[in-house]
This record gives sequence, C-alpha cells and structure tokens, in this order.
Amino acid sequence: MTRKVLMCGNEACGEGAIMAGCRFYAGYPITPQNELTSYLAKRMNETGGVFIQAESELAAINMVFGAAAAGFRAMTSSSSPGISLKQEGISYLVGCELPCVIVNMQRGGPGLGNIAPSQADYFQAVKGGGHGDYKMIVLAPASAHDLLEYTFLAFDLADKYRNPTFILGDGLLGQMMEPVNLNLSIKSHHYDKPWALTGCKGRKPNIIRSLLLGDNVLENHNKKLQEKYRVMKDMEVRSESFHARDSEIILVAFGSMARIAKLSMELARKRGLKVGLVRPITLWPFPDKAIQEAVEKTKKFLVVEMNAGQMVEDVRLAVNGRAEVDFYGRMGGGIPSEIEILNKIEALV
Repeated sequence: MTRKVLMCGNEACGEGAIMAGCRFYAGYPITPQNELTSYLAKRMNETGGVFIQAESELAAINMVFGAAAAGFRAMTSSSSPGISLKQEGISYLVGCELPCVIVNMQRGGPGLGNIAPSQADYFQAVKGGGHGDYKMIVLAPASAHDLLEYTFLAFDLADKYRNPTFILGDGLLGQMMEPVNLNLSIKSHHYDKPWALTGCKGRKPNIIRSLLLGDNVLENHNKKLQEKYRVMKDMEVRSESFHARDSEIILVAFGSMARIAKLSMELARKRGLKVGLVRPITLWPFPDKAIQEAVEKTKKFLVVEMNAGQMVEDVRLAVNGRAEVDFYGRMGGGIPSEIEILNKIEALV
C-alpha cells in the first residue's frame, strides 16, 4: 500500500538519507535549509545515528570526512555561502575517494545575498568549486518526492564510485510542502568497504590520504580518477523529455524551474504552439544526448534558469551550433513565472 506523508522538501531529503542508511550527519544552520538539519537532529537519534551541529561549515565537512573514512554513510548540507566554505573539504574528499552526500539548498547571492531561491551555484557544483581536476555526480530534484528519492539514490552512487555525490536544490524546493511517497521502488545496495579505517587488527593498516609526493604518483592517481569520471559519464546520465520530438521550440530547465517551465509548455501547447521540454536530472554528467536528439527536430532552444545564464553554456556546447539557443532568467532570488516564460516563447515565435 502506498504510504504518503505531507512533508517539506528539506524533511523529505532528510528522510531519504535515513532510508538509505545514513547514520552520520554534521551541519551548521543556515536558511533556507534549516528544516533538514532540524529533521535529522530528531531522526538520527531515533535510528541510532550520530547528529552533530558543528561549530562551522568547515568543521562539518571535515567531520563528514572522518565518518566517511570510517566506512559510515555520511552527509552534510548547507545553503550557498555555507557550501562555499566547504569547498576545500570537498576537494579532499574527492582526492581521498571517500563517498558521502552533500546537499545545497541554494539561496540568492553573491555574498550573503538573501534567503530566496536561486540556481546561481550551478557552475560551482558541476565545474568543481574546489581545487584540482575533479567531478561529482550532481542530481537536480524538482519536487519534495525527488528530494527523498534522489538523496536515497545519491548514497548508492557515492558508494558505487567512492566519490561524493551532490544534491543541488534550492530554497523553493526545500520549503514547499507536498505529499511524499515513502514506498520507494528502488532498493539500496550494499557495497563492501575494505579500504575503510575500521581498525587494523589482523590485517595491514589502511591509509587514506591525498598528499601524494612520489614521482608521478599524483599524476597516476589523477589518471585513475579521470577514468572513473569517464565511467560515470557513460553510465549515470539522467534526464526526462516532453514533446521533444515534435516541437519547434524546446525549453531546457532543471530543478524547480523545470516545474514552472513544464507549465509554460502546457500553456503554450494549448495556444497551438509546438513547445517541448528537456529536463536534465543529472547536471553532471550533463545529458548532451537528449539535447542532441532534440536538435534533429527543432531549430530553437530556450534555456530558463534562476541565474544569469549558467546551464545555457552546457546547452550551447551540446547543440554545437546546429540550433539557436536563447535564454531567459532572473537573479538574486527572482523566480520566472510561467507567464513570463510563455511571453518569451511567443516573442521567439
């Protein structure tokens, strides 16, 4: 029997982590993701896990490093400026091949900005906000249930590839309340962790480090990581499309903007306009193929984002000059409405 519960997106994200077997969380309060921290403070206690309100974002990400190194499913979350403070730790986690889940409920920026929704951290998430050549799978939920399901999935992906996995949400998704189906169709996988620091009695000690000073040692480590990213790119691309094969204009949007763009698409089709939608679910690896397939049927794309135009660059790379790519966005917490997007569609027509 389907079990639905009314939850805000932040709570759904926390429950997804619990269902996936997360038993360590460290975070520091910041709006608009505080409900997630609050929810896990309660649920970790109920499930025998460890919850720590750290003294700072830097402390939180390094506590996650320690828990992940010990083999636990570990998680942290924050909002835009807090995620910026975690970037060095994220690079260390990737360099040491430690699986964990990191959640960003984006807010308006730059700087402290405001607490309204934004998608201006796209570059930071998909291009690597910390130092070094690294990648993380970046999942973009569009609903409270997505936050539950994708957080659950993120832990499996992290363990599968021994790499942090990133959830890129926003304040709108985190705060909205929706029915969430707690009966997931996907099942969690168990991954052995012989590399974990679990005590070395009876075996050789494990060593986890990213300081590699020998001749060519660091270069060879980087080559190994890049091969892992190539496998991710081949195996983990996710997207969904609507009317992408019979439309003159294709909207491209992710996260909460994909929901609004879908409504604009439906309004446009009621007016006789052939409009479709491609929604990237993984922002990295980016669904180039879904965009390229749509190019065969259309000559015009409209990318809609809550930023100054960040994902539009990846869409243009995928299109590779074979179609016109236009952009509509708002910044600093501004949210494009379905009517604004519809007006832009009509202007393009």
